[in-house]
Amino acid sequence: MNSGDTAWVLVSAALVLLMTPGLAFFYGGMVRAKSVLNMLMMSLGSIAVVGVLWVLIGYSTVFGTDVGGGLLGKPFEFFGLEGLLGADSVFGTIPTTAFVAFQAMFAIITVALISGAIADRARFGPWLLFAAVWAIVVYFPVAHWVFDFDGKDAAGNVIDPGGWIANTLGALDFAGGTAVHINAGAAALALALVLGKRKGWPKEPMKPHNLPLVVLGAGLLWFGWFGFNAGSAVAANGTAGVAFVNTLVATAAATLGWLVVERIRDGHATTLGAASGIVAGLVAITPAANSVTPLGSIAVGFIAAVLCALAVPLKYKLGYDDSLDVVGVHLVGGLAGTLLIGLFASKSAPAGVDGLFYGGGFEQLGKQAVGAGAVLAYSFVLSLLIGLAIKYTIGFRVTAEAEVAGIDESEHAESAYELVSFGGRGSGRAASVTTQSAQALEESKS
Repeated sequence: MNSGDTAWVLVSAALVLLMTPGLAFFYGGMVRAKSVLNMLMMSLGSIAVVGVLWVLIGYSTVFGTDVGGGLLGKPFEFFGLEGLLGADSVFGTIPTTAFVAFQAMFAIITVALISGAIADRARFGPWLLFAAVWAIVVYFPVAHWVFDFDGKDAAGNVIDPGGWIANTLGALDFAGGTAVHINAGAAALALALVLGKRKGWPKEPMKPHNLPLVVLGAGLLWFGWFGFNAGSAVAANGTAGVAFVNTLVATAAATLGWLVVERIRDGHATTLGAASGIVAGLVAITPAANSVTPLGSIAVGFIAAVLCALAVPLKYKLGYDDSLDVVGVHLVGGLAGTLLIGLFASKSAPAGVDGLFYGGGFEQLGKQAVGAGAVLAYSFVLSLLIGLAIKYTIGFRVTAEAEVAGIDESEHAESAYELVSFGGRGSGRAASVTTQSAQALEESKS
Protein backbone atom coordinates (compact mmCIF):
# COMPACT_ATOMS: atom_id res chain seq x y z
CA MET A 1 0.00 0.00 0.00
CA ASN A 2 1.33 3.41 -1.01
CA SER A 3 0.32 6.42 1.10
CA GLY A 4 0.90 8.89 -1.74
CA ASP A 5 -1.32 6.97 -4.14
CA THR A 6 -3.97 6.59 -1.46
CA ALA A 7 -3.96 10.29 -0.68
CA TRP A 8 -4.26 11.24 -4.34
CA VAL A 9 -7.17 8.88 -4.99
CA LEU A 10 -9.06 10.10 -1.90
CA VAL A 11 -8.54 13.73 -2.92
CA SER A 12 -9.62 12.86 -6.46
CA ALA A 13 -12.78 11.23 -5.12
CA ALA A 14 -13.64 14.41 -3.25
CA LEU A 15 -12.97 16.45 -6.41
CA VAL A 16 -15.30 14.25 -8.45
CA LEU A 17 -18.05 14.54 -5.85
CA LEU A 18 -17.74 18.34 -6.09
CA MET A 19 -18.53 18.02 -9.79
CA THR A 20 -22.14 17.07 -9.06
CA PRO A 21 -22.95 20.28 -7.12
CA GLY A 22 -21.01 22.05 -9.88
CA LEU A 23 -23.27 20.40 -12.44
CA ALA A 24 -26.28 21.48 -10.36
CA PHE A 25 -25.15 25.11 -10.59
CA PHE A 26 -24.36 24.76 -14.29
CA TYR A 27 -27.78 23.31 -15.06
CA GLY A 28 -29.54 25.50 -12.49
CA GLY A 29 -28.32 28.70 -14.10
CA MET A 30 -29.41 27.53 -17.54
CA VAL A 31 -33.07 27.00 -16.65
CA ARG A 32 -35.70 29.64 -15.96
CA ALA A 33 -35.94 31.07 -12.45
CA LYS A 34 -39.08 29.10 -11.67
CA SER A 35 -37.27 25.77 -12.22
CA VAL A 36 -33.84 26.26 -10.66
CA LEU A 37 -34.54 24.50 -7.35
CA ASN A 38 -35.91 21.43 -9.08
CA MET A 39 -32.78 21.30 -11.20
CA LEU A 40 -30.57 21.50 -8.12
CA MET A 41 -32.63 18.84 -6.37
CA MET A 42 -32.31 16.40 -9.26
CA SER A 43 -28.53 16.46 -8.84
CA LEU A 44 -28.72 16.24 -5.03
CA GLY A 45 -31.19 13.38 -5.36
CA SER A 46 -28.76 11.54 -7.61
CA ILE A 47 -26.08 11.73 -4.92
CA ALA A 48 -28.48 10.32 -2.33
CA VAL A 49 -29.93 7.47 -4.39
CA VAL A 50 -26.80 6.31 -6.19
CA GLY A 51 -24.60 6.71 -3.12
CA VAL A 52 -26.67 4.15 -1.23
CA LEU A 53 -27.06 1.77 -4.17
CA TRP A 54 -23.33 1.82 -4.86
CA VAL A 55 -22.49 0.49 -1.40
CA LEU A 56 -25.27 -2.10 -1.48
CA ILE A 57 -24.80 -3.68 -4.92
CA GLY A 58 -23.16 -1.19 -7.28
CA TYR A 59 -19.52 -1.89 -6.54
CA SER A 60 -20.14 -5.63 -6.68
CA THR A 61 -21.97 -5.42 -10.00
CA VAL A 62 -19.17 -3.39 -11.56
CA PHE A 63 -16.06 -4.94 -10.00
CA GLY A 64 -17.28 -8.25 -8.60
CA THR A 65 -16.43 -11.65 -10.09
CA ASP A 66 -17.65 -11.77 -13.68
CA VAL A 67 -20.63 -14.07 -14.17
CA GLY A 68 -21.71 -13.31 -17.72
CA GLY A 69 -18.85 -13.42 -20.20
CA GLY A 70 -17.77 -9.86 -19.53
CA LEU A 71 -21.30 -8.52 -19.08
CA LEU A 72 -21.87 -8.42 -15.32
CA GLY A 73 -20.22 -8.84 -11.94
CA LYS A 74 -21.81 -10.69 -9.02
CA PRO A 75 -24.29 -8.12 -7.63
CA PHE A 76 -24.18 -9.36 -4.02
CA GLU A 77 -20.56 -10.49 -3.75
CA PHE A 78 -19.58 -7.42 -1.73
CA PHE A 79 -23.04 -6.46 -0.46
CA GLY A 80 -22.61 -3.51 1.89
CA LEU A 81 -18.85 -3.71 1.13
CA GLU A 82 -18.64 -6.92 3.13
CA GLY A 83 -15.07 -8.23 3.11
CA LEU A 84 -13.51 -5.01 1.83
CA LEU A 85 -12.95 -3.13 5.08
CA GLY A 86 -9.87 -4.94 6.37
CA ALA A 87 -6.34 -3.56 6.23
CA ASP A 88 -5.34 -6.37 3.86
CA SER A 89 -8.01 -5.47 1.27
CA VAL A 90 -6.16 -3.49 -1.40
CA PHE A 91 -6.72 -2.44 -5.00
CA GLY A 92 -3.29 -2.07 -6.56
CA THR A 93 -1.43 0.18 -4.13
CA ILE A 94 -4.45 1.71 -2.38
CA PRO A 95 -7.09 0.45 0.08
CA THR A 96 -10.05 -1.06 -1.72
CA THR A 97 -12.34 1.34 0.11
CA ALA A 98 -10.51 4.29 -1.46
CA PHE A 99 -11.18 2.83 -4.90
CA VAL A 100 -14.80 2.16 -3.93
CA ALA A 101 -15.22 5.81 -2.95
CA PHE A 102 -13.58 7.08 -6.15
CA GLN A 103 -15.75 4.97 -8.44
CA ALA A 104 -18.90 5.86 -6.50
CA MET A 105 -18.54 9.46 -7.62
CA PHE A 106 -18.53 8.40 -11.28
CA ALA A 107 -21.80 6.56 -10.85
CA ILE A 108 -23.36 9.58 -9.13
CA ILE A 109 -22.49 12.19 -11.73
CA THR A 110 -23.41 9.94 -14.65
CA VAL A 111 -26.98 9.74 -13.38
CA ALA A 112 -27.09 13.46 -12.59
CA LEU A 113 -26.00 14.36 -16.14
CA ILE A 114 -29.21 12.90 -17.58
CA SER A 115 -31.43 15.33 -15.68
CA GLY A 116 -30.56 18.31 -17.87
CA ALA A 117 -32.48 16.87 -20.80
CA ILE A 118 -35.79 16.88 -18.94
CA ALA A 119 -35.51 20.18 -17.09
CA ASP A 120 -38.69 22.16 -16.37
CA ARG A 121 -41.11 19.24 -16.64
CA ALA A 122 -40.16 16.11 -14.64
CA ARG A 123 -41.70 15.16 -11.30
CA PHE A 124 -39.11 14.70 -8.58
CA GLY A 125 -40.30 11.36 -7.17
CA PRO A 126 -40.41 9.57 -10.53
CA TRP A 127 -36.98 11.04 -11.32
CA LEU A 128 -35.55 9.40 -8.20
CA LEU A 129 -37.16 6.10 -9.22
CA PHE A 130 -35.68 6.39 -12.70
CA ALA A 131 -32.27 7.21 -11.23
CA ALA A 132 -32.34 4.08 -9.07
CA VAL A 133 -33.52 1.68 -11.76
CA TRP A 134 -31.24 3.17 -14.42
CA ALA A 135 -28.20 2.93 -12.19
CA ILE A 136 -28.89 -0.76 -11.53
CA VAL A 137 -29.78 -1.99 -15.01
CA VAL A 138 -27.77 0.42 -17.18
CA TYR A 139 -24.86 2.14 -15.46
CA PHE A 140 -23.58 -0.70 -13.31
CA PRO A 141 -23.40 -3.24 -16.19
CA VAL A 142 -21.88 -0.72 -18.63
CA ALA A 143 -19.29 0.35 -16.07
CA HIS A 144 -18.37 -3.33 -15.70
CA TRP A 145 -17.87 -3.57 -19.47
CA VAL A 146 -15.59 -0.54 -19.53
CA PHE A 147 -13.81 -0.19 -16.18
CA ASP A 148 -13.29 -3.77 -14.93
CA PHE A 149 -9.97 -5.01 -16.31
CA ASP A 150 -8.87 -8.64 -16.20
CA GLY A 151 -7.05 -9.69 -13.06
CA LYS A 152 -3.85 -11.59 -13.91
CA ASP A 153 -1.30 -13.62 -11.99
CA ALA A 154 2.47 -13.07 -12.03
CA ALA A 155 2.78 -15.09 -15.24
CA GLY A 156 0.18 -12.98 -17.04
CA ASN A 157 -2.60 -15.56 -16.94
CA VAL A 158 -6.14 -14.23 -16.49
CA ILE A 159 -7.48 -15.35 -13.14
CA ASP A 160 -10.29 -12.79 -12.73
CA PRO A 161 -11.98 -11.89 -16.05
CA GLY A 162 -13.37 -8.37 -16.44
CA GLY A 163 -15.65 -6.48 -18.82
CA TRP A 164 -15.84 -7.24 -22.53
CA ILE A 165 -15.19 -3.73 -23.86
CA ALA A 166 -12.04 -3.21 -21.81
CA ASN A 167 -10.60 -6.68 -22.37
CA THR A 168 -12.13 -8.73 -25.20
CA LEU A 169 -12.71 -5.78 -27.52
CA GLY A 170 -9.77 -3.67 -26.36
CA ALA A 171 -11.41 -0.27 -26.81
CA LEU A 172 -9.76 2.55 -24.85
CA ASP A 173 -11.76 4.61 -22.37
CA PHE A 174 -9.53 6.07 -19.68
CA ALA A 175 -12.11 7.82 -17.52
CA GLY A 176 -15.58 7.32 -18.97
CA GLY A 177 -16.27 8.62 -22.47
CA THR A 178 -18.47 5.59 -23.08
CA ALA A 179 -19.49 4.56 -19.56
CA VAL A 180 -20.29 8.11 -18.44
CA HIS A 181 -20.95 10.49 -21.32
CA ILE A 182 -22.25 8.36 -24.19
CA ASN A 183 -24.21 6.38 -21.62
CA ALA A 184 -25.81 9.47 -20.05
CA GLY A 185 -26.28 11.21 -23.41
CA ALA A 186 -28.17 8.27 -24.90
CA ALA A 187 -30.37 8.07 -21.81
CA ALA A 188 -30.99 11.82 -22.02
CA LEU A 189 -32.21 11.49 -25.61
CA ALA A 190 -34.53 8.65 -24.63
CA LEU A 191 -36.06 10.60 -21.73
CA ALA A 192 -36.47 13.75 -23.82
CA LEU A 193 -38.56 11.68 -26.23
CA VAL A 194 -40.55 10.03 -23.43
CA LEU A 195 -41.47 13.27 -21.65
CA GLY A 196 -42.01 15.32 -24.79
CA LYS A 197 -41.56 19.01 -25.38
CA ARG A 198 -41.90 21.76 -22.81
CA LYS A 199 -44.97 23.98 -23.02
CA GLY A 200 -44.23 26.69 -25.57
CA TRP A 201 -41.03 25.12 -26.90
CA PRO A 202 -39.52 26.10 -29.30
CA LYS A 203 -41.59 29.23 -29.96
CA GLU A 204 -41.21 30.80 -26.53
CA PRO A 205 -37.75 32.02 -25.50
CA MET A 206 -36.39 29.92 -22.62
CA LYS A 207 -33.12 31.65 -21.92
CA PRO A 208 -30.83 30.96 -18.94
CA HIS A 209 -31.95 32.97 -15.94
CA ASN A 210 -28.50 33.30 -14.31
CA LEU A 211 -25.36 33.17 -16.46
CA PRO A 212 -22.97 33.83 -13.54
CA LEU A 213 -24.34 30.66 -11.95
CA VAL A 214 -23.62 28.80 -15.20
CA VAL A 215 -20.01 30.01 -15.22
CA LEU A 216 -19.60 29.09 -11.56
CA GLY A 217 -20.85 25.60 -12.34
CA ALA A 218 -18.53 25.26 -15.33
CA GLY A 219 -15.59 26.35 -13.19
CA LEU A 220 -16.40 23.80 -10.48
CA LEU A 221 -16.74 21.11 -13.14
CA TRP A 222 -13.34 21.96 -14.63
CA PHE A 223 -11.76 21.98 -11.17
CA GLY A 224 -13.30 18.66 -10.20
CA TRP A 225 -12.52 17.11 -13.58
CA PHE A 226 -8.82 17.05 -12.75
CA GLY A 227 -9.75 14.46 -10.13
CA PHE A 228 -12.04 12.74 -12.63
CA ASN A 229 -9.30 12.26 -15.23
CA ALA A 230 -5.98 12.42 -13.40
CA GLY A 231 -7.45 10.42 -10.54
CA SER A 232 -8.27 7.61 -12.97
CA ALA A 233 -4.59 6.72 -12.99
CA VAL A 234 -5.39 5.35 -9.49
CA ALA A 235 -1.88 6.42 -8.46
CA ALA A 236 0.19 9.54 -8.01
CA ASN A 237 2.35 8.87 -11.06
CA GLY A 238 3.29 9.99 -14.55
CA THR A 239 0.00 8.87 -16.07
CA ALA A 240 -1.85 11.15 -13.67
CA GLY A 241 0.40 14.03 -14.72
CA VAL A 242 -0.23 13.43 -18.43
CA ALA A 243 -3.98 13.18 -17.85
CA PHE A 244 -3.92 16.40 -15.82
CA VAL A 245 -2.10 18.36 -18.55
CA ASN A 246 -4.27 16.90 -21.31
CA THR A 247 -7.42 17.82 -19.38
CA LEU A 248 -6.23 21.41 -19.08
CA VAL A 249 -5.16 21.95 -22.67
CA ALA A 250 -8.02 20.08 -24.37
CA THR A 251 -10.57 22.10 -22.43
CA ALA A 252 -8.83 25.37 -23.24
CA ALA A 253 -8.80 24.47 -26.94
CA ALA A 254 -12.45 23.45 -26.79
CA THR A 255 -13.44 26.78 -25.30
CA LEU A 256 -11.76 28.53 -28.21
CA GLY A 257 -13.37 26.15 -30.69
CA TRP A 258 -16.89 26.83 -29.43
CA LEU A 259 -16.32 30.60 -29.44
CA VAL A 260 -14.99 30.49 -33.00
CA VAL A 261 -18.14 28.71 -34.15
CA GLU A 262 -20.33 31.26 -32.37
CA ARG A 263 -18.41 34.19 -33.81
CA ILE A 264 -18.67 32.88 -37.37
CA ARG A 265 -22.24 31.62 -37.11
CA ASP A 266 -23.89 34.20 -34.86
CA GLY A 267 -21.56 37.17 -34.88
CA HIS A 268 -20.98 37.07 -31.11
CA ALA A 269 -18.89 35.04 -28.69
CA THR A 270 -21.10 34.44 -25.64
CA THR A 271 -20.61 33.60 -21.99
CA LEU A 272 -22.91 30.60 -22.34
CA GLY A 273 -20.84 29.48 -25.31
CA ALA A 274 -17.61 29.68 -23.33
CA ALA A 275 -19.12 27.64 -20.49
CA SER A 276 -20.49 25.10 -22.95
CA GLY A 277 -17.11 24.86 -24.67
CA ILE A 278 -15.49 24.11 -21.32
CA VAL A 279 -17.84 21.20 -20.70
CA ALA A 280 -17.53 19.90 -24.28
CA GLY A 281 -13.75 19.82 -23.96
CA LEU A 282 -13.88 18.06 -20.61
CA VAL A 283 -16.23 15.45 -22.02
CA ALA A 284 -14.12 14.81 -25.11
CA ILE A 285 -10.78 14.41 -23.36
CA THR A 286 -12.18 12.08 -20.70
CA PRO A 287 -11.74 8.84 -22.68
CA ALA A 288 -8.51 10.01 -24.33
CA ALA A 289 -6.64 11.57 -21.41
CA ASN A 290 -3.96 8.84 -21.26
CA SER A 291 -3.78 7.91 -24.94
CA VAL A 292 -2.99 11.20 -26.70
CA THR A 293 -0.20 13.74 -26.43
CA PRO A 294 -0.84 17.36 -25.39
CA LEU A 295 -0.83 18.31 -29.09
CA GLY A 296 -3.35 15.57 -29.73
CA SER A 297 -5.41 16.88 -26.83
CA ILE A 298 -5.61 20.29 -28.45
CA ALA A 299 -6.95 18.67 -31.61
CA VAL A 300 -9.43 16.48 -29.70
CA GLY A 301 -10.75 19.41 -27.67
CA PHE A 302 -11.06 21.82 -30.58
CA ILE A 303 -12.68 19.34 -32.97
CA ALA A 304 -15.11 18.05 -30.36
CA ALA A 305 -16.22 21.56 -29.39
CA VAL A 306 -16.87 22.49 -33.01
CA LEU A 307 -18.94 19.33 -33.48
CA CYS A 308 -20.88 19.94 -30.26
CA ALA A 309 -21.55 23.58 -31.11
CA LEU A 310 -22.91 22.52 -34.48
CA ALA A 311 -24.91 19.63 -32.99
CA VAL A 312 -26.77 21.62 -30.32
CA PRO A 313 -29.10 23.50 -32.74
CA LEU A 314 -30.08 20.24 -34.46
CA LYS A 315 -32.69 19.64 -31.77
CA TYR A 316 -34.79 22.39 -33.34
CA LYS A 317 -34.63 20.72 -36.75
CA LEU A 318 -35.19 17.21 -35.43
CA GLY A 319 -37.90 18.24 -32.97
CA TYR A 320 -36.71 16.77 -29.67
CA ASP A 321 -36.62 19.03 -26.61
CA ASP A 322 -33.29 18.36 -24.91
CA SER A 323 -33.67 21.23 -22.45
CA LEU A 324 -30.01 21.82 -21.53
CA ASP A 325 -28.25 20.17 -24.48
CA VAL A 326 -27.13 16.96 -22.81
CA VAL A 327 -27.35 15.19 -26.16
CA GLY A 328 -25.50 17.89 -28.06
CA VAL A 329 -22.67 18.15 -25.52
CA HIS A 330 -22.34 14.83 -23.70
CA LEU A 331 -23.49 12.34 -26.32
CA VAL A 332 -21.80 14.09 -29.23
CA GLY A 333 -18.76 15.08 -27.16
CA GLY A 334 -18.43 11.56 -25.76
CA LEU A 335 -18.67 10.04 -29.24
CA ALA A 336 -16.14 12.52 -30.61
CA GLY A 337 -13.60 11.94 -27.86
CA THR A 338 -13.99 8.16 -28.04
CA LEU A 339 -13.63 7.98 -31.82
CA LEU A 340 -10.82 10.54 -32.05
CA ILE A 341 -8.67 8.18 -29.99
CA GLY A 342 -8.59 6.03 -33.11
CA LEU A 343 -7.05 8.96 -34.98
CA PHE A 344 -4.84 10.79 -32.49
CA ALA A 345 -3.67 8.07 -30.06
CA SER A 346 0.12 7.93 -29.78
CA LYS A 347 2.44 5.29 -28.33
CA SER A 348 4.35 8.09 -26.63
CA ALA A 349 1.34 8.55 -24.32
CA PRO A 350 0.89 6.19 -21.34
CA ALA A 351 -1.70 3.97 -23.07
CA GLY A 352 0.96 3.02 -25.64
CA VAL A 353 -1.33 2.72 -28.68
CA ASP A 354 -0.97 4.36 -32.09
CA GLY A 355 -4.02 5.70 -33.89
CA LEU A 356 -4.47 6.20 -37.61
CA PHE A 357 -2.52 9.47 -37.80
CA TYR A 358 0.44 7.85 -36.01
CA GLY A 359 0.70 4.79 -38.26
CA GLY A 360 -1.61 2.52 -36.32
CA GLY A 361 -4.12 1.94 -39.10
CA PHE A 362 -7.87 1.64 -38.64
CA GLU A 363 -7.86 -1.14 -36.06
CA GLN A 364 -8.17 1.01 -32.95
CA LEU A 365 -10.72 3.27 -34.61
CA GLY A 366 -12.86 0.22 -35.31
CA LYS A 367 -12.63 -0.92 -31.70
CA GLN A 368 -13.61 2.52 -30.48
CA ALA A 369 -16.62 2.61 -32.81
CA VAL A 370 -17.88 -0.80 -31.69
CA GLY A 371 -17.58 0.10 -28.00
CA ALA A 372 -19.28 3.46 -28.45
CA GLY A 373 -22.08 2.00 -30.56
CA ALA A 374 -22.77 -0.82 -28.11
CA VAL A 375 -23.07 1.51 -25.13
CA LEU A 376 -25.22 3.98 -27.07
CA ALA A 377 -27.66 1.31 -28.22
CA TYR A 378 -27.90 -0.46 -24.86
CA SER A 379 -28.40 2.74 -22.90
CA PHE A 380 -30.93 4.24 -25.30
CA VAL A 381 -33.14 1.14 -25.47
CA LEU A 382 -33.12 0.39 -21.74
CA SER A 383 -33.61 4.07 -20.83
CA LEU A 384 -36.55 4.31 -23.20
CA LEU A 385 -38.17 1.24 -21.64
CA ILE A 386 -37.61 2.44 -18.07
CA GLY A 387 -38.92 5.92 -18.92
CA LEU A 388 -42.04 4.56 -20.63
CA ALA A 389 -42.74 2.20 -17.75
CA ILE A 390 -42.66 5.10 -15.28
CA LYS A 391 -44.68 7.34 -17.59
CA TYR A 392 -47.52 4.85 -17.95
CA THR A 393 -47.62 3.71 -14.31
CA ILE A 394 -47.01 6.51 -11.81
CA GLY A 395 -46.52 9.31 -14.35
CA PHE A 396 -43.28 11.13 -15.08
CA ARG A 397 -44.30 14.65 -16.08
CA VAL A 398 -45.84 17.44 -14.02
CA THR A 399 -49.23 18.83 -14.95
CA ALA A 400 -49.47 21.57 -17.55
CA GLU A 401 -50.59 24.01 -14.86
CA ALA A 402 -47.62 23.21 -12.64
CA GLU A 403 -45.22 23.54 -15.55
CA VAL A 404 -46.51 26.98 -16.48
CA ALA A 405 -46.66 28.22 -12.89
CA GLY A 406 -43.26 26.84 -12.02
CA ILE A 407 -42.08 23.37 -11.10
CA ASP A 408 -40.28 24.62 -7.99
CA GLU A 409 -43.55 25.53 -6.31
CA SER A 410 -45.43 22.40 -7.36
CA GLU A 411 -42.69 19.89 -6.53
CA HIS A 412 -40.85 21.50 -3.63
CA ALA A 413 -43.14 24.26 -2.30
CA GLU A 414 -40.23 26.68 -2.53
CA SER A 415 -38.99 29.56 -4.62
CA ALA A 416 -35.34 30.20 -5.39
CA TYR A 417 -35.67 33.98 -5.26
CA GLU A 418 -37.81 36.02 -2.90
CA LEU A 419 -38.01 39.67 -3.94
CA VAL A 420 -37.95 41.86 -0.86
CA SER A 421 -38.91 45.53 -0.81
CA PHE A 422 -36.96 48.23 0.99
CA GLY A 423 -39.44 47.87 3.83
CA GLY A 424 -38.50 44.19 4.15
CA ARG A 425 -42.14 43.04 4.11
CA GLY A 426 -41.71 40.20 1.60
CA SER A 427 -42.28 39.40 -2.00
CA GLY A 428 -45.92 40.51 -2.05
CA ARG A 429 -44.92 44.06 -1.09
CA ALA A 430 -42.08 43.93 -3.62
CA ALA A 431 -44.44 42.91 -6.36
CA SER A 432 -46.76 45.78 -5.43
CA VAL A 433 -43.91 48.28 -5.55
CA THR A 434 -42.79 46.92 -8.90
CA THR A 435 -46.30 47.19 -10.31
CA GLN A 436 -46.69 50.77 -9.06
CA SER A 437 -43.33 51.70 -10.58
CA ALA A 438 -44.34 50.24 -13.93
CA GLN A 439 -47.64 52.15 -13.85
CA ALA A 440 -45.86 55.37 -13.02
CA LEU A 441 -43.47 54.84 -15.91
CA GLU A 442 -46.33 54.28 -18.33
CA GLU A 443 -48.09 57.44 -17.08
CA SER A 444 -44.94 59.48 -17.53
CA LYS A 445 -44.61 58.20 -21.12
CA SER A 446 -48.18 59.13 -21.94
